[in-house]
Amino acid sequence: MIGITAIGYVLGSRRIDNAARNIAEPELLEQKIGVRQIARRIDEDTSDLAVAAVNDLQKRHPFDAEKIESLVVVTQNPDGFGLPHTAAIVHDKLGLTETCAAFDISLGCSGFVYGLSIITSFMEQNGMTTGLLVTSDPYSKVVDDDDRNTSLLFGDGAAATLVTDNPVWRAGRYVFGTAGKYRQALHVNEDRMLVMNGRTVFTFSATAVPPAITRTLAANAVSLDEVDCFLLHQGSKYIVDTIAKRLGVTDRTAFHAGDYGNTVSSSLPILLADVVPDDAETILISGFGVGLSLGCTILRRVNDDN
Repeated sequence: MIGITAIGYVLGSRRIDNAARNIAEPELLEQKIGVRQIARRIDEDTSDLAVAAVNDLQKRHPFDAEKIESLVVVTQNPDGFGLPHTAAIVHDKLGLTETCAAFDISLGCSGFVYGLSIITSFMEQNGMTTGLLVTSDPYSKVVDDDDRNTSLLFGDGAAATLVTDNPVWRAGRYVFGTAGKYRQALHVNEDRMLVMNGRTVFTFSATAVPPAITRTLAANAVSLDEVDCFLLHQGSKYIVDTIAKRLGVTDRTAFHAGDYGNTVSSSLPILLADVVPDDAETILISGFGVGLSLGCTILRRVNDDN
């Protein structure tokens, strides 16, 4: 049984106070966006943030790097021009063995859920016991600081998830979805700047995610009441609040990214590392955004009797 053993993460080392920028009304910042300050990298590249996240993981939960058999990096903003793949660069910087598989996955906000499904399946199929799933997508590479649609929202961060055959959390069945016809709602234009149609992204999140979560519960034979907490991608406070209200789970769902922003594929693992109650046994995670794409699954705490 392969699953999540531990998680480490880092945020960009520079903080930007959104209110001090005077490009959005206080009500918009507080009620809709929900991000008080943005975490931004200074000189760190995508691989640097990835390595820093692995180092944080090592501090939280020491592991033998020589035993890492697979390294999967989720990013859409790779080092350089994306060739070689960022996982190869991270592999080198970490000094992993030459028998370790290393590859990238190009996904954004749903990337952690997809990545978890891929790495666990990959490891089980190939008889592996120890792997790393790293999410690192510094959007400051493509965000225009004068564009309030994006610059008030996206922060830089990376997370490293240790995946082993001695897990704390194991995933159940997954539900995925793609609305490629709305792909232009989040895209990088010819000037290499991020463009976002917030209304389209919100509509997709509010209408596609709740039924996907319902399907996820059914696929795992779990009722709404049996879920201890719902970890939703931290797209914005308004999106998280809307989904929670439509599901009727506002008491078990919250927007937590107010001090660092939307960290894209690292959003969910940061939540897993920081906000899950010690007594939680069943969690639902849902990532959604770029693509437009979504992925959901149930995480169950591994006990001696399961």
